[in-house]
Amino acid sequence: MTGPGGTRTAPTLAVVSGGPGTGKTTLAHALAGELGCPAIVRDEIKQGLVLSTPGYRSGGEDPLNRPALDAFFDVLGVLLRAGVTVVAEAAYQDRLWRRGLEPLAPLARIRVVRCETPAALAHDRILRRVAANPHRAAHGDRELLAALAAGERSLDAHVPLALDVPTLTVDTSDGYRPGLAEIAAFVL
Repeated sequence: MTGPGGTRTAPTLAVVSGGPGTGKTTLAHALAGELGCPAIVRDEIKQGLVLSTPGYRSGGEDPLNRPALDAFFDVLGVLLRAGVTVVAEAAYQDRLWRRGLEPLAPLARIRVVRCETPAALAHDRILRRVAANPHRAAHGDRELLAALAAGERSLDAHVPLALDVPTLTVDTSDGYRPGLAEIAAFVL
């Protein structure tokens, strides 16, 4: 970004977060399109790893989670050091993601966009994406649905990211509230 007189300012890292089925990936791509910047999506990085891992099967202690996480944060670091504003999307549960985001704070203005939707709608979205997208098998959606059905997990159990940065909650139940233009204004 450039400030008054053409001076450069720190890029923005727009962190799109939320629990499964809350519309994070869809919003991240829409927001990146609105801003005209790249969207870096952890699950898309993991899917790339799956394509180069013959015989891969999701579930249990997934051997691709750590390499996907490392690649995700490495890519964000490269882009931010180059001065690129970026939209980054992942579930961002606090205990798993804070340690990867905190080192990026000196490189960018971090803004968190937290997606929320009722659990029943999130569940329906997960069912639809499992049926519609065979690549989602790499991300444990079927296992999540089985754990939900068995009462072993809850879509309400997501622990949101707790960084001391500006945070905007977006209801993704039917479109976006606030709207995409308002989300973009918040990020910038």
